Amino acid sequence: MSTTPTAIASTGDANLFRRAMALFGVAVFLIIHRSPRLLQLHRNEKSWALFRIALACFGAALVVLPLGLWKGWITAIFGLLLFVVAILLPPAELESSTDRKARELGVQTVVSGGEYQAGNAPAAEVRLFISPTQIWALDAQFDPRIVIPTPDISSVRVEGRDPRWLLQVRWADQKAEFVYSSFFAERFARLAEQSIRAALPRESAATLKRRTVSAG
Repeated sequence: MSTTPTAIASTGDANLFRRAMALFGVAVFLIIHRSPRLLQLHRNEKSWALFRIALACFGAALVVLPLGLWKGWITAIFGLLLFVVAILLPPAELESSTDRKARELGVQTVVSGGEYQAGNAPAAEVRLFISPTQIWALDAQFDPRIVIPTPDISSVRVEGRDPRWLLQVRWADQKAEFVYSSFFAERFARLAEQSIRAALPRESAATLKRRTVSAG
């Protein structure tokens, strides 16, 4: 008896599961970074606790309810993932150290900067604190690894492919490169690029857009 149909079915299930996980990852990323309401929710201790409980209950329901259905194990795994996420979510934080540092620097936009390596120094994970005057790349201790004058930026571009993406920023005769290699590498790099472009003065943004169109 041939086992080919079984092998094909198994491959199809695996592909379906990978697509579901990718879609879930995109949804989580967009919710976290594009939803001010969720960020406000994280600042409210009671609301955040209720959100975590609701997420855990929903995940548990997805584990238990569909077990009797055909291919119910896919939904069960997804529910288990939600349940684990609800447990691992950090507690509510009324004001983080990042918020305090952003207020100190006078910036409103903070995004992931991936890894940055200055000269022969070891690479470090940084976050980009972006303002119309300067962009600070700060490490975990909030020490500046590089400071970029925003009005002087002449080029911002993202290139690469999974799992490694590169954000390159040029100004005057200098450049800085930020390497992203996490699950959301491309999305973090694109988000940083968009945030930097949004902070540029109108004249600089128009010039940069014309150069990008010409290069394309």
